[in-house]
Amino acid sequence: MPIKIPDQLPAREVLAREGVSIMDEKTARRQDIRPLQIGLLNLMPNKIRTETQFARLMGATPLQVELTLVRVGNHKAKNTSEEHLIAFYQTWEEVRDRKFDGFIVTGAPIELLAFEEVNYWNELTRILDWTATNVHSSFFICWGAMAAAWHFHDVPKYTLDKKAFGVFRHRNNAPASPYLAGFSDDFAIPVSRWTEVRSADIKPDTGLELLMESDRTGPCLLSERAGNRLYMFNHIEYDSTSLKEEYDRDVAAGTAIEVPHEYYPGNDPSKPPLNRWRSHAHLLFGNWINQVYQTTPYDIENVGQG
Repeated sequence: MPIKIPDQLPAREVLAREGVSIMDEKTARRQDIRPLQIGLLNLMPNKIRTETQFARLMGATPLQVELTLVRVGNHKAKNTSEEHLIAFYQTWEEVRDRKFDGFIVTGAPIELLAFEEVNYWNELTRILDWTATNVHSSFFICWGAMAAAWHFHDVPKYTLDKKAFGVFRHRNNAPASPYLAGFSDDFAIPVSRWTEVRSADIKPDTGLELLMESDRTGPCLLSERAGNRLYMFNHIEYDSTSLKEEYDRDVAAGTAIEVPHEYYPGNDPSKPPLNRWRSHAHLLFGNWINQVYQTTPYDIENVGQG
């Protein structure tokens, strides 16, 4: 089944070129199906790029998904036009009375700040608490995962001596987990961050299970059964060229940056990068959507009621 997104959203043209099945609003109204309601709280600066990345992954699942784009209300985006935000986004205050089957909170390039120094931290903590009552399953990404792990379980983040940057091998720690169904024993995932969480801080009494980790970059994916939450500390949603664009930007700015680990063929930045994580990205999001579909109440208004 296709993903339902606004007819004029820029991601539509990109996804159509890639063959992702998209449903227009008129067709969706004719179908006697309750689509899964998924919210995307987009904290990334390039919101159009991020919308496309997540819509691509959800549009490849066999279930009908209706995507709602959400933003924090007291933060002004620097890299996305106000016209785009007005046309396609709602603030959290505008959707807080709704229920969602799934809700994604993205990363943000603010990881070197203490959580309490982020100018929208107070609103974000209210959103995180709201997910416990209005969302069936939450999926937190990169900085969003670190923020949620700190808020719910006091899991600290640590500043790295140098940026964890590149494509790193990860271990499948829980082959029986429904979120890792079909995953190989090890796999590649893009990493781009200046901070980390550590497995020693993931205490058994938190109910957190470490599903994926890397010897080089530490914990990658946690699940939490009680809260029906996933915490992904890396960027499995990235495009093929996302790391290249970050690298080229830093080189042009004169910022000291190493060539992304195991990203370019022969570690040669003059060669086109290879995407070695695409299939696992689709698999993880497909597994998550499937779990949401199987466990969410048929009447969405019953979300959060036990």
